[in-house]
Amino acid sequence: MPLAAAAAVAACPSPVGLSRPSCRAYACPRRRRGFRLEASSSSASAPAPTAADEGAGAGPCPVVRFDMDDFAIADRVSVGLHGRSGEMIFEATVRDPSSELYGSTVVLRQLKSSQAKRRGRRALEVLKKLARRQMMYDSYALQVHGYIAPGNAAEQEDVPFVLVHGYHGSYSLHHWLQLSDWLPTLEATLALDEEQARRVGDDSVGGPAVTRQLRLIRILMRDLLIGVNYLHSHGLAHTELRLENVHVSPIDKHVKVGILGNASDFHDSDPSSSTVASNNERRKMMIAFDMRCVGFIMAKMVLRELLDSSTFFKFKSFLTKGNDPSCLREFLLPILCQNSPSGNIGLQMLDRQWGAGWNLLALLLATKPEKRISCLDALRHPFLCGPKWRINPSTSIIRWGLGSTAIRMTEDYIYGHHQRRRLAYFVELMEVLNPNLRTENWLQLLPGRWRLLYCTGRHIGLTLRQPSPRILISDVFLTVSSESVDPVLCVTSDIGFRIMPESNWPHDKSGTEGVLSATTSARITAGRVYIHEQEGKENRVTSSRSSRRYLRGKWRKGSKMKELPASLASVNIAMDEVDISMSCKSTLNVNSAEKVLQEIRTQTPPEMFDLSKIVCGTYIDARLMVLRGVNGSALLFIRSNPTTDS
Repeated sequence: MPLAAAAAVAACPSPVGLSRPSCRAYACPRRRRGFRLEASSSSASAPAPTAADEGAGAGPCPVVRFDMDDFAIADRVSVGLHGRSGEMIFEATVRDPSSELYGSTVVLRQLKSSQAKRRGRRALEVLKKLARRQMMYDSYALQVHGYIAPGNAAEQEDVPFVLVHGYHGSYSLHHWLQLSDWLPTLEATLALDEEQARRVGDDSVGGPAVTRQLRLIRILMRDLLIGVNYLHSHGLAHTELRLENVHVSPIDKHVKVGILGNASDFHDSDPSSSTVASNNERRKMMIAFDMRCVGFIMAKMVLRELLDSSTFFKFKSFLTKGNDPSCLREFLLPILCQNSPSGNIGLQMLDRQWGAGWNLLALLLATKPEKRISCLDALRHPFLCGPKWRINPSTSIIRWGLGSTAIRMTEDYIYGHHQRRRLAYFVELMEVLNPNLRTENWLQLLPGRWRLLYCTGRHIGLTLRQPSPRILISDVFLTVSSESVDPVLCVTSDIGFRIMPESNWPHDKSGTEGVLSATTSARITAGRVYIHEQEGKENRVTSSRSSRRYLRGKWRKGSKMKELPASLASVNIAMDEVDISMSCKSTLNVNSAEKVLQEIRTQTPPEMFDLSKIVCGTYIDARLMVLRGVNGSALLFIRSNPTTDS
């Protein structure tokens, strides 16, 4: 930055609305940076923007008026200092020997536009409001030391406002994450040792890259949440949380959340329109907005692919279209695995602890503001708590963990007997913990597109058979749409397949693609699934043993039941006649089409080919669904977004 620009700052008159009070400053022995000001009588009354200067004679005041001669302007600016339109940024060194800041580096933020000036004055007002807890403010926000008021105190619209605030290294968190060696560099900046690791429930340092990154992200996220909660507890919302505004201080090892120039009060400033109800609603909306911004910061820290603007645009579009954030993993999986065949580190971090990271991300980015998690609850979330902290997970966390573990197991593709038995066990536990028992819940959550993950029934593939033709089943979808106000649903099963070459099919999976569709209408009614029908003594003994088997270990925390109930709430699904059609990119004669159809029926669960065999639904939430067939087999589905199925 040229020195001529700095000289222009020194020549400009006093900023708008900031009169130059007669004051004297002397060094204060406190550790807090700043001056203690004593104001003499002034003929001019201070206007509204200088509310931060009021009460200076009563004691310590955090806002100081500087002169341009107090600073030595640097000839360059660090890349991590984030500026906006209407702002000019300078780095400077305090050269006034009487100042507590003598020799330290500060940032001079010259605010030219009216909007920028408003942000600067707002930062001073917020500083005055938080002055009673100055230590917390200095720990989790950029310290605003004061402002520069040149000699001419006349109020002019074109006079820039110069804010003086702290300097916390040359990089924002956004620039840190873009470095190729960001992990060891940030670990060194935070001086990450065993004492630091204990702050997040860990007692060790080092380890694999996934463990190191997870530990570092826990430290940064917990610091960020503590800072945001500090603002919320004082009736303020940040409203401008972004990676570019977040800095990591190498001095006190804390995350700084910006200069609070856009911080908003929870309570409406207009007394005529302010009521208890409106203030509570305003408070909830502002907190929800901040938590959504924290969710975006967490997503970019964990999934560094989102630092790319085009990828982040897809990510944000997925949410703005009203899709449930609990389905983010299904949406992002193709993107994350595209350039990481050996495994994506961010995906591994979010998948740990039974998918706790995806759960926290979904709670931070919830579509409805009232569903978003608070700062205090986020600090207690298992994803941000290390292995040495004992966490008592809620029922929703247990339910999420069951579903996430089942999803991860279905991705193994090859199922041994023990895997199939464990998958069936998880599905049955999910049915016991079904959160949506009413028919109305099913009618609300059922419409959409669902991808079949697993079927507990018989599995028949190509490995031990020599069928002709060789058919490879790809994705199987169940699409449910509402036809009218009545509980009548249109259900369509789409089975994708590929006709592979006869000779080299184990190694050559190319071939002609096609889709088999089955369509019907369905009606939903309330029902129950009976686990045991008789109430004899022998049956009660069997039920007690079954309860101990299903509700053992860590899953016992998910329910306060001592044994399984006699029946589970479900919905009965009555299907009408089924219409079947098949399309293929190549021409097939009648005989070939019959063989293809027969092979698809052999490999596909019969409930997906003949929808009338689906008799009830036993579990549903925004992410997963379990349907039961007439033969008792369970079909596990995950909600799929159409944009991911190309």
